[in-house]
Amino acid sequence: MEGPPQVLLRDVENSTERRTWRPPGLWRFLLRLSRVLIPAFSRVRVTGDIPDKLRQGPLILAGNHIGPFDPFVLIAACARKHLAPRIMASRGLFTTPVFGTLMRRSGHIRVDRGAHTVTEALHHATDALREGSTIAAYPEGRITLDPLLRPERGKTGVARLALLTGAPVVVVAQWGAHEITTWDAPGTMAARLVSALWRRPVARVHFGRVVDLSGLSMDNPGDVRRAADRITAATAAELTAIRGREPGLPRYIDPVRPLSTARTWRPEV
Repeated sequence: MEGPPQVLLRDVENSTERRTWRPPGLWRFLLRLSRVLIPAFSRVRVTGDIPDKLRQGPLILAGNHIGPFDPFVLIAACARKHLAPRIMASRGLFTTPVFGTLMRRSGHIRVDRGAHTVTEALHHATDALREGSTIAAYPEGRITLDPLLRPERGKTGVARLALLTGAPVVVVAQWGAHEITTWDAPGTMAARLVSALWRRPVARVHFGRVVDLSGLSMDNPGDVRRAADRITAATAAELTAIRGREPGLPRYIDPVRPLSTARTWRPEV
């Protein structure tokens, strides 16, 4: 696809809704701090950009999820691009002492996966987009378990958000952050993170295409699923382009990450 869908850009340009949200001072400070702290653990390489017409929002950034350090690298990349996204993140991050306070006071959006309150996140994110915010989310809903670190089939939350609001979706592909720390074992996570201070693996972030969701609607049965699959397909294409010499099996294999292909996305033939 060449360039963003014109229908979405036109909707954004002609929007008469008042944009009121401004990133809190704490979040702006943390974004600046990320440009200093994150490069201590990795060599962050940022490519691509956001079209000028979309920078003021509303905008959805949809990324692939390959490791627990992904969000920190994404934050540093957004800071370089002068973006201050409100991140949709799982409940556990908001209930953690200190870190949870930072998340809440920075204006991020809590997602209660597996709970009856999970739909509240969609309402909060919809309101945020109507205020002109940029939302960052991982459509997969978890770190991919695919052995080749390919994207898993996205859940429908981000697709619903896009179709409800008309906000354009920009794909953000990430690669390399999985080498910074391990999947989910506190001891090995800490040891790997400390070793990253001298290893400093390359972490790539690419701001890619605007996903073409034209012709899809919340009112048409199956369109939400089609929108989710289009987002995943665009993500997979951008990820392939930045993986370089690792098109197949990753150079680094996380010894504690479980493996499964049950949710691996596969293009329709």
